[in-house]
Amino acid sequence: MDETVLPADYQQIMDVVRRADEPVMVKQVCGELGMSTEPARSEVLRAKLNRLAERGWLRKLADGKFTTTL
Repeated sequence: MDETVLPADYQQIMDVVRRADEPVMVKQVCGELGMSTEPARSEVLRAKLNRLAERGWLRKLADGKFTTTL
């Protein structure tokens, strides 16, 4: 399935993870998206990253970092 079916904010998250040279932490994605790394904000992003992983768009590693499924 094509990423264009995802809402715009999820597409931006996918783009950040895809462009990374290595698996990323939530705070790294926050920084790339220009978001605050305060827990209230980063937990919202963590939930979105987890949702993408649960649905097979991303892979969550044992250390909590995220990477593309390819």
